Amino acid sequence: MTLDPVHVDDIASMAGAIATSVDDADHDDIARTVWEQWLDPLRATDGGLPIVEALGDQQLYAAAIDDIALADSPFPTVHGLDSGTINPTTFKNGLVLDVAHAAMASDPSNLDLHRHRSIVMTVHTRDRTAHFDDEWYRSDEGYGRRRTLRAPRVSKYAEGVVHALSLYLAESSHALEHAEKVDDLLLLDGPLYPKELLSWQDRDAELRDLAREAKPKQVVENYVRLVEHFVERDVPLAGFVKNPAAKNIVKTVQKHFRETGGGDVPWIDDTSFFVHLLERGDGVDHEGRETNALTFTNWFVSRGGADRQLSADGDAFGIDRKLDPEAYTVTFFVLYDPRTDVCYRIEAPYAFTKDPDVREDLMHHLVRDVAAERGPPKAIAKADELARVSGVEKAALRRKLEETLSSGSMRTYDDVRWHEGEGE
Repeated sequence: MTLDPVHVDDIASMAGAIATSVDDADHDDIARTVWEQWLDPLRATDGGLPIVEALGDQQLYAAAIDDIALADSPFPTVHGLDSGTINPTTFKNGLVLDVAHAAMASDPSNLDLHRHRSIVMTVHTRDRTAHFDDEWYRSDEGYGRRRTLRAPRVSKYAEGVVHALSLYLAESSHALEHAEKVDDLLLLDGPLYPKELLSWQDRDAELRDLAREAKPKQVVENYVRLVEHFVERDVPLAGFVKNPAAKNIVKTVQKHFRETGGGDVPWIDDTSFFVHLLERGDGVDHEGRETNALTFTNWFVSRGGADRQLSADGDAFGIDRKLDPEAYTVTFFVLYDPRTDVCYRIEAPYAFTKDPDVREDLMHHLVRDVAAERGPPKAIAKADELARVSGVEKAALRRKLEETLSSGSMRTYDDVRWHEGEGE
């Protein structure tokens, strides 16, 4: 312990001084104003199609946890899909690589399906003579697939590039490989589309140019084909985002407020706004939250930020889309669980949610599962367990890679300080 009680008291006193200068009641008023006056629809300050608009009636909902948790699901079977990585690793010989490992789970369980895995290793090197791009190879009696991918050369962002390409190629290709095994509903652990990769389009010139190269473009195309495949089979597809980070609403409202002399919005991202809106203050726990009901929004159409690329406003990186471009547009609703004080964002393509019955079924199932599981839906939790690479496994894999590559990985003082690989 490096802080004595007197230091803890000092910090609390400092926080108290800050608290007296912030009136949270004002935030309630601003949240209500944004909800009631700005979101149906929310347009960018330069006009064009709305970046956010309600799909159906704009409403806030509440579901009693004990009741909804015991309700029947509209989907007899649910499949979940996740991809985990060892995290980008730089080696002393100049290689930068990441390894992703994707798995699909089902609820009820299917152990044969659970055994199937897709592994992608993406490698960045400045050595122009190195050749290691591979096609898919089978292993584990056909249950496993593996592929080595050479990343496009970049002067910066090598770690981010190998991470995104590994993660999203493993996830999307595994989903396509096993799509026919999904009968009722597929949930991706994360967003509907590869947001990190799509965001390259709006970053600096190097990433913007890279985004449209063949390999990143092929990864995006996998997700386009995935949507088309599930639309063709009339089987819903959705993404369950555990840690939503979108800022489209807050940034756009902030621009409008400033143009109209309305001051600043108090939130740093959309999740903070929705938590403030959905958190109920009737007070049964020590922080004043009512914990017997989940609260959530209606569905919205989203065309802002990275979502624009796959909407009718975007060109999907030039990928040929077989459906009406509007069919690929991201739609979402936000769900708040007061028991954990966590907000989730659920995404699905407009091709499905344009049908009121389908979006009602999706909302019912996801609210039900979060209520019953006190967290992500069971199929997502199963897929996460299958695909996760633990801290101990990451450390062992890095040691194995160092041995195979005859090169140590680059270490920082933090690796030593925090005893990398000890525990989860």
